[in-house]
Amino acid sequence: MLSVLGSDRRLCDGLTRRDLMQVGGLGLAGGLSLPTLLASEQARAVDASAPAKSVILINLMGGPSHIDMFDMKPEAPAEIRGEFRPIPSSVPGLDICELMPLTAKTMHHSCVVRTHTHLYNTHSPYNILTGYSGPVINGNHFKPTDHPSVGSVMQHAGIGSVGVPNYVWMPTYPGHSQGKHRAGPYGGFLGQRFDPLFTSYTPKFRETIEGRNAHIDPPVPYAAPQLPALDDQPGLGAARLGRRRDLLAAVDKIRRRLGDTSSNTLGVFQKKALELLTSTRTRDAFDIARESESTRTRYGDHLFGSCLLAARRLVESGTRFVGLTFESQLNGKIGAGQWDTHGNNFRLLKNFLLPTLDQCYSALVEDLSGRGMLDDTLVVLMGEMGRTPKVNKSAGRDHWTQCGFIVYTGAGVRRSTVFGRSDRQAGWPVDFPVSSADHVATMYKLVGVDPQMPIFDRTGREHRAALDGEPISGVIA
Repeated sequence: MLSVLGSDRRLCDGLTRRDLMQVGGLGLAGGLSLPTLLASEQARAVDASAPAKSVILINLMGGPSHIDMFDMKPEAPAEIRGEFRPIPSSVPGLDICELMPLTAKTMHHSCVVRTHTHLYNTHSPYNILTGYSGPVINGNHFKPTDHPSVGSVMQHAGIGSVGVPNYVWMPTYPGHSQGKHRAGPYGGFLGQRFDPLFTSYTPKFRETIEGRNAHIDPPVPYAAPQLPALDDQPGLGAARLGRRRDLLAAVDKIRRRLGDTSSNTLGVFQKKALELLTSTRTRDAFDIARESESTRTRYGDHLFGSCLLAARRLVESGTRFVGLTFESQLNGKIGAGQWDTHGNNFRLLKNFLLPTLDQCYSALVEDLSGRGMLDDTLVVLMGEMGRTPKVNKSAGRDHWTQCGFIVYTGAGVRRSTVFGRSDRQAGWPVDFPVSSADHVATMYKLVGVDPQMPIFDRTGREHRAALDGEPISGVIA
């Protein structure tokens, strides 16, 4: 039943800066690259009884049209309701778009929030990963002074993994299709050691791409996420591993020379880094070719299906946070997957966006459920904003931060539920508005991190992990 509630210049020890960056990258396995632990580390605590052990967050970058997906208004005028019609889901009384029939069958696992509202009117996942809900300040590109992401704070709080990275982002960094590093998934003022491991990919196409336009008729990219840092080291033979040990030893020597007294802690990081380098678990997790043909077909062998299949394999192996930006690149420009539908909204949704999402998202939910993993895995589906209720002259919908959706599925979620209600045109929340900070606080609560946990920036200033957000009680079971 439905409930509505730099250069290669060598250093003094003969190491190049590239060498040190290479060693620093091993921090993805546990934090090797930062010379000292923050003073607040001793105060960290995680609620081990929290339901979610891992999070998979799917960011529909650009702003998905809530009124054409999870908050349809079939009784509204044509210029509001648009071209699509609702269909029943597995939850009586909860209808969603007719172009998402597979997703409709999974809704009993989910809670749909219809009142996500904020002032962050730009395209980056910064608000949905940090909780920042205010107006855009100094652009939407990554800055070292940014508030850290949920995945980064989880690591900072001590939520770790063994033999696999704690935190992974696919298919690569957000904004890559425009040559930008959009804000969101980084460690921010906590430091680079809390950044995710970003994958890479090489798209192939099975149809002509000449003259194709991502805003009109995007060709489908076929690719699997790759790990350059590991895949470039096949076998990791004894000589290569010895070189890595030499690098670690050299870094330790430099730290002691600089008066760093945390060498005992470094040993832990060394062990963690070498564990990742010598383990096959990470490479195995990304080897989606091990999956059956039927599973590959169910997810789709396009870029987005492959990423979500890899996400399931990573979580199964122990990774704690996996993020996916629905974004691809075509000849150095935006490719398929962008949800910024100022024009051709219905054509893009019908011909690519909704069928593709319907396939891979529903496959993920069903796969996690069938494997018994949905009880301890939280899946979040959302964009940074919604779209305008009124269709514009270009058959599109424009930016609309005042109202949008979030779909929470799985661990700790009050299932078969809708939280919050929008007005007759899906323009504004009628009740229970949810800020981006509230959303982030909810994720923290479900993974066992105190949303009010103090974290400190580089000046020593104290911040709350979830800023001013509070967990959404109507979402949590």
